[in-house]
Amino acid sequence: MAQGSDTDLAALFAARYDDAPDGGVEGGALIRSMAARGSCRRFAGDPVPDALVQTLCATALAAPSKSDLQQRDIVLLQSPAIRARLAALVAGQAWVAEAPMIAVFCGNNRRQRMLHDWRAVPFANDHLDAFFNAACDAAICLGAFVTAAEALGLGCCPISAVRNEAAAVSDLLGLPDHVFPFAGLAFGFPKAAAQITKRLPLGVTCHVDRYSEDGLRAAVDRYDADRASAQPYATQRQTDQFGHADPYTWSEDKVRQYSVPERSGFGAYVRARGFDLS
Repeated sequence: MAQGSDTDLAALFAARYDDAPDGGVEGGALIRSMAARGSCRRFAGDPVPDALVQTLCATALAAPSKSDLQQRDIVLLQSPAIRARLAALVAGQAWVAEAPMIAVFCGNNRRQRMLHDWRAVPFANDHLDAFFNAACDAAICLGAFVTAAEALGLGCCPISAVRNEAAAVSDLLGLPDHVFPFAGLAFGFPKAAAQITKRLPLGVTCHVDRYSEDGLRAAVDRYDADRASAQPYATQRQTDQFGHADPYTWSEDKVRQYSVPERSGFGAYVRARGFDLS
């Protein structure tokens, strides 16, 4: 559908939102690609050409950067051995090892500090925002890379689990102080078209003038029921603790996911990399 006519945009939105816009604007191929996107975890065996990878990097790094500070880097894992070692660090996600290409998107506040050293000018912003700005720059770059890659027919899936073992990933990639892994990205030519995942209604996540939670619980309940019917989960989390739920809904899955401590040491890791988070 992503390659169809502009009228397909309404159908793509309707597949994702229960309060979808009618798609009455001229969307174009890029907008349809973005509206139709879904995570890809099954890749064909074909390698991604180096020229295409470099084009995607150049496109992603052309994306907006906070104050033109350019605090993001992409580490391309071209070595099968390095990819295998990274896959071993994100245990529980076996599909990562099968990805033909992996990139790790990093926040980089180091270069800014080096500029200050070179010019003997004090770095006056050694606080939480130094880390936050770099993380946001990495996120913008990752999003742009995914958009460009999928528009060119590749499949992608971010790997946030690189932060589960942030210190080990940093050692693997040789990241110095003030440079940190934000997320990995597996990408390649997909084996099959990605599935459109339903999203929360726009009325819940898109606000006008002021943030509002009016009707939030009812909207989530409707979303839960709709998604459980249309896209049921194949497995349930922590059944030993919570039992088997029927229906097993999105909100049930998310609370079970975050009922288990995860990345509790990430703050200590960030401080160990030289950031002051005050």
